[in-house]
Amino acid sequence: MNINEVKNFLPHRYPFLLIDKVVDIEIGKRLTAIKNVSFNEPHFTGHFPSQPIMPGVLIIEALAQATGILAFKSEVGKPKEGQIYMLVGVDNARFKRMVEPGDQLKLEVEVLTVKRGIWKFKGIALVDDQIVTSAELMCTQKASE
Repeated sequence: MNINEVKNFLPHRYPFLLIDKVVDIEIGKRLTAIKNVSFNEPHFTGHFPSQPIMPGVLIIEALAQATGILAFKSEVGKPKEGQIYMLVGVDNARFKRMVEPGDQLKLEVEVLTVKRGIWKFKGIALVDDQIVTSAELMCTQKASE
């Protein structure tokens, strides 16, 4: 999926759309996406100016966005107007190394369980095949009001 297809599944837009493309997907099971980390992103001006690093919360958000795409593709195919997946939980988050401008973040999410509309995923983020972040994430669908 290229960026235009990604935008059909996520309501986020610049500067908060954190998935550049989906490179692999197995419906109902797993997804691999890419986030190209650019020095031009607004958070780098303050986090931290002398040694810019991507905030860990944004890495978790990128993983959450990947789970939303996988859940939609697995459950309804394509979201209807106003239909979104919301992050409802993060467990066991670990940060192993910094992510810097110029890095390519590889986001891998895998379905662990789906119970009563709550999806639980294992997520890992890698740079150069080294794990930088891992977490378990939960999301659920929120229908438009």
